[in-house]
Amino acid sequence: MARKRTPKRDAAASKIQGYIAGAGEVVEEKIVSTLQENFMPYAMSIILSRAIPEIDGFKPSHRKLLYTMYKMGLLGSTRTKSANIVGQTMRLNPHGDAAIYDTMVRLSRGYEALLHPFVDSKGNFGKFYSRDMAWAASRYTEAKLDPICNELFRDIDKDTVDFVDNYDNTMKEPALLPAAFPSVLVNANTGIAVGMASSICSFNLSEVCQTTIGLLRDPDFDIMSTLIAPDFTGGAQIIYDKKIMQSVYETGRGSIRLRGRYTYDKYANCIDILSIPQTTTSEAIIEKVIELVKGGKIKEISDIRDETGIDGLKITIDLKRNTDPDKLMTKLYKMTTLEDSFSCNFNVLIAGTPRVLGVREILNEWSAFRIECVRRRTYYDLHKKQDRLHLLRGLEKILLDIDKAIKIIRNTEEESMVIPNLMSGFGIDEIQAEYVAEIKLRHLNREYILKRTDDISQLEKEISELESILGSKTKIKNIIIRELSEIAEKYGQPRKSMIIYAEDIEDDAVAEEVPDYTVNLFFTREGYFKKITPLSLRMSGDHKLKDGDEIIEHFEMTNNTEIVFFTDKAKAYKCKASDFSDTKTSVLGDYIPSKLSFDEGENAIYMIPTKDYTGYVFFVFENGKVAKVPLESYATKTNRKKLTGAYSESERLAAVCYVPDDESDVVIVSTSGRALIFRSGDILAKTTRTTQGVAVMKQKKGHRVISAKLFEEGMMSDPERYRAKSIPSMGQLPKSASGEQMTM
Repeated sequence: MARKRTPKRDAAASKIQGYIAGAGEVVEEKIVSTLQENFMPYAMSIILSRAIPEIDGFKPSHRKLLYTMYKMGLLGSTRTKSANIVGQTMRLNPHGDAAIYDTMVRLSRGYEALLHPFVDSKGNFGKFYSRDMAWAASRYTEAKLDPICNELFRDIDKDTVDFVDNYDNTMKEPALLPAAFPSVLVNANTGIAVGMASSICSFNLSEVCQTTIGLLRDPDFDIMSTLIAPDFTGGAQIIYDKKIMQSVYETGRGSIRLRGRYTYDKYANCIDILSIPQTTTSEAIIEKVIELVKGGKIKEISDIRDETGIDGLKITIDLKRNTDPDKLMTKLYKMTTLEDSFSCNFNVLIAGTPRVLGVREILNEWSAFRIECVRRRTYYDLHKKQDRLHLLRGLEKILLDIDKAIKIIRNTEEESMVIPNLMSGFGIDEIQAEYVAEIKLRHLNREYILKRTDDISQLEKEISELESILGSKTKIKNIIIRELSEIAEKYGQPRKSMIIYAEDIEDDAVAEEVPDYTVNLFFTREGYFKKITPLSLRMSGDHKLKDGDEIIEHFEMTNNTEIVFFTDKAKAYKCKASDFSDTKTSVLGDYIPSKLSFDEGENAIYMIPTKDYTGYVFFVFENGKVAKVPLESYATKTNRKKLTGAYSESERLAAVCYVPDDESDVVIVSTSGRALIFRSGDILAKTTRTTQGVAVMKQKKGHRVISAKLFEEGMMSDPERYRAKSIPSMGQLPKSASGEQMTM
């Protein structure tokens, strides 16, 4: 039977024919219109409906799953198959069963990715710290809501949040969950949208509740006094830096360093790694260690294996004999993801707008959201009680004459007139009359009515209290504070992540072993450095230097020597001789400003190699003052490479001189030709690097100090002539008759 042609079918047919006729043609379309019509709606959908969490702490996929489980009655003691939950959730979330089950796995207790899981799971749900440990299919596992979800759905049926239509308008779902605690900060949440991302670390529930209570009581509350640091479910150690943590709290952005926790079994001679950073997996660490062992970079390990079991994560490393476990772990922290960083980006949807907020702002936004939830709940309860009171008022009037009510109902011929007759007979409204008319005949007795009307005075008190709550923001805050205190007491748990301080870690840092052997260190006036072995030096010829350059320092040290370079910008740069390659006299050497990344226009003027930072640095200024600073003032615990404020900039620097002890002599020369020798012990050392020093050589107008050097025998023929009896002193001119010269 042929189908009847209609205008709609004709239009569709002509459109299809048009497509066929134009098949293979290239149609030019502006990129701007494609972006506006296709890409932008997609980007907004990803941002608003998929990747960025809202102030209740959930993405839409989380919220749809949890609400489905709540409506299934799984907030109790009964579990159901995960496949059943996934199927029911598809009524709200049409993204396929695999995506829904993956979401449920990540929220589960078995997966261990959250400090406070929302899904109480049974079966194999994998582990967040394992890349290869796959979870079982949904038909094999069971789940229900965790008891803490009582706080997520508290009073959700009392109009505390708005409800919206699902994707096909067949049912309603909550736009937000009325979470009674700041779950947005309690459980970690990450997501990648289009052009933006979100990465929120987890915090301890008790600490978050205490901090929120403090902010509700005082907007200027110091949040760092109660919210010390994040708390990660894996229990990794947090390397605490107060400035970095404060920046994360204020801006919502930053990086928090984490490192795994380990124990050493001296009887088995092995290291057991019991926790790792949340940003890595056990397989990635094991593979990296194996790679380092095969590459010869780590030689202390004989075996490594994954012994993860029912007791949790455990990576065992067998050590070779006489291996220092702490020293080895320091290497592993540097070379593997056993020490890693969690990148914070507290991007949250606030009223449909993505905003990067600090911790204080997030808690303030959550407080405002929760205040509105409590206000709506109170308003709902108030109206329910007012409606109940209104009905009881009508019932109270019936009490005056029950027989009259029965007579009115009995004598009314039409059912539709029962309500109007009761209204006129007792002076009650239609709602009250409807309530009276629906009372069963067996309840039309004085005892029943008296029991119901006894609640009137209690209802009046409750209504008065609810009205006072609605009229006072302080009372609403007090309700939230009480609820937060109860939640913290009921669900709070000790911190899982230990806090260690950055300065303590640097103290324990072990330098990588490097071969130690004798080397000759050369430094030129133009800033070039050479490290040459004695054998190479003996077999080489003259040094290759730039035109006009000369060697100003030469030391015989070892390869593990530390070197401090002083610059003309009052800075000191630290490095090790082992950082430089062995070279020959036939090359220019390493240009120190480039090698150590000096600032533009900055030049190296003096080099001091040392192993124990003994001795002193003498800074001689053009005005004749000398500053004596212990070399140990430049030995930093944190192994910093660059030190600012290496010496005073109040006067122009004439020379830098290293003096090994207080028994040495120093000679300084000025433009006037005068020279002065003084004992280094005559000058008091200053612990402050930027000290301006003390006057040593007096200067006549127009003259200045031009050089300083450690005095050596043979430098001048009559050194006693120039030796200062007291300082400051003018110094002495050379004897013209003797024609004395000084090798400065």
